[in-house]
Amino acid sequence: MTEAESVARSSLRPAYAATRAHLGIVAVLLGLATVGWWWTAGEMRDMDNGPWTALGAFGWFLGVWVVMMAAMMFPSVSPTVALYASMSKSRGLPVAFTAGYRPGTIIVNTSQRRLYLVLGGGAAVRYPVGVGKSGKQWAGVSHVDGKYLYPAWAPPADLARERRMSTAVIPGGSPHNPMGVAALTLAGGQYAIHGTNVPGSVGGYVSAGCIRMYNQDITDLYQRVPVGTPVVVVAR
Repeated sequence: MTEAESVARSSLRPAYAATRAHLGIVAVLLGLATVGWWWTAGEMRDMDNGPWTALGAFGWFLGVWVVMMAAMMFPSVSPTVALYASMSKSRGLPVAFTAGYRPGTIIVNTSQRRLYLVLGGGAAVRYPVGVGKSGKQWAGVSHVDGKYLYPAWAPPADLARERRMSTAVIPGGSPHNPMGVAALTLAGGQYAIHGTNVPGSVGGYVSAGCIRMYNQDITDLYQRVPVGTPVVVVAR
């Protein structure tokens, strides 16, 4: 089984599983916020500061509730991705790009260790990426055939043998999962564009052929492209 196939088969319902877990966290936080509001309002009443202080405490509680609900709903597929994206500004940069590809195409230049999302009008968004090690690089045309949040992952048999790894599935969200927060699998089942649990590796020749991005960047790209997006990998 290839690396991308391992991602897809191990992630049958990744968005549902991640969202269910995060809903539980949101529920706990809402409960704590409610207790905090109740205690703060009570303390303020005891201090005889009048109704306006209690109203201020309620405003604080309402603000916490709105922020958490917004993180849960935008994007609705995963509150944690939304919260992470708000905390970490994307490293994607708008740049001039006149290579003649259609808008919406993903271009990976392995020699530059850069990924471009073509915007049209002579522009693209550029991201730094990690690419295949010597002997593991490839070039060609493909397309995105799957999108997965917090994908579970199991190493392909050949990679497990090469690195003497266990073939057990690593759950999505685990600090030991090399897929990071999201993955875009490519047609053909062999490769994926994904996040990372080792951000220092982005920008190098580091993978078995997959394209590795910072987690904030794969989050940004995930939100920009649909399944079916063309992907062109070039060496120069």
